[in-house]
Amino acid sequence: MISSVFIALIFLAAGFTQGVTGFGSALVAMPLLLFFLAARTATPLCVLNGLVITGYLCLRLKTHMDWRKILPLCLGCLPGIYVGVVFLKRVDDQLFRLLLGGMLIAYSVYSLLARPRSRPIHPAWAYAAGFGTGAIGAAFSAGGPPTVVYASLTGWSKEAIKATFSAFFFITGLCIATAHAVTGLTTPVVLHHLAVSAGFVLAGVWLGTVCSARISRVIYLRMVLMLLVGMGFLMLGSALP
Repeated sequence: MISSVFIALIFLAAGFTQGVTGFGSALVAMPLLLFFLAARTATPLCVLNGLVITGYLCLRLKTHMDWRKILPLCLGCLPGIYVGVVFLKRVDDQLFRLLLGGMLIAYSVYSLLARPRSRPIHPAWAYAAGFGTGAIGAAFSAGGPPTVVYASLTGWSKEAIKATFSAFFFITGLCIATAHAVTGLTTPVVLHHLAVSAGFVLAGVWLGTVCSARISRVIYLRMVLMLLVGMGFLMLGSALP
């Protein structure tokens, strides 16, 4: 019972983060969920709640969507999903925590220190970003970083980035959730936690979108990234003997 309350609150915070920034729900949720759930339960649960978030954002941002931006990312993600599902089926929890902790630290430090400038980049990088997102998303339910880094170099507007993220992550989430279900990762326990937490994640993303105009996205994102660095070190510490 107590763990269900904490899981619901985790998804409330995760939904709020994505409502403000357009991404990041899984980056916030996954390291915290691993204190209560096994990786093979936390990952499909996070993917399903991600569908609730991105579905809501797609409806709000549909006028800003450009399928010429979204389609290459989607095509690239398909083989990546297969790689990620195979990895999740075979990895043990200790290695999972080590890899997730390392990824959180590396991505957060990069985002805090880097100052990417928009530049002409080859269209093939969209497929590479899609592949990375598919693989990491299927394995860790935190596949945003490759696409976020790619989008930061394109010079797209804030609205275009948020709409592209929402549509791409929704489509990717559908594919990953299907792969998880087919391979037996979506269990009755996962569906139970989804039933408890889905309302909280929807409330969080709604609150985040309402507050996004009143909150400095840059300041909030930096706070989240610094928190993720700490979470990454917690993951590493919990995985070491």
